[in-house]
Amino acid sequence: MTNNDILIRLRYALDIKNIDMVDIFKLGGMNVTKEEVLNMLIKVREDEEAPENFVKVNNKMLEAFLNGFITFKRGPQKDKEGNVAGPVPVTGKESANNMLLKKVKIALQLTSEDVLDLLYEGGVTVSKGEIGAILRNTGHKNYKECGDRFARCFLKGLTMKYRG
Repeated sequence: MTNNDILIRLRYALDIKNIDMVDIFKLGGMNVTKEEVLNMLIKVREDEEAPENFVKVNNKMLEAFLNGFITFKRGPQKDKEGNVAGPVPVTGKESANNMLLKKVKIALQLTSEDVLDLLYEGGVTVSKGEIGAILRNTGHKNYKECGDRFARCFLKGLTMKYRG
């Protein structure tokens, strides 16, 4: 599953408007136009060539969007003095699927049980330990990379929950 697919499916699942997509990218520290967002949301199959105006979403762009989504849903983060902190730095080093699960879980204030329920709704049964391994940091000894199937089922579960 490509980063563009993730963005398309997440946008659909949570019914995010185009103008909100622009705002979310801005909150994540990336300035994009509405046209650029629309070009990111073009569906391209593997066996066909992408249109000339297609914008391929890389890990840094996806991470900026997900960081902005957290701020969009939960409000700006404040430091110890109570000042509003700037956007979270983007590294783009983590797996897109793991990043998706972690950051959407934070943004929507989901518990591990909620994530398990969403995955079950999407058609896959996993243990709480497996979810814990997916949500760990990359360097941790019990870290597990999230596969495309888990990510698809998670997004399918989100769609069923938020769109009925």
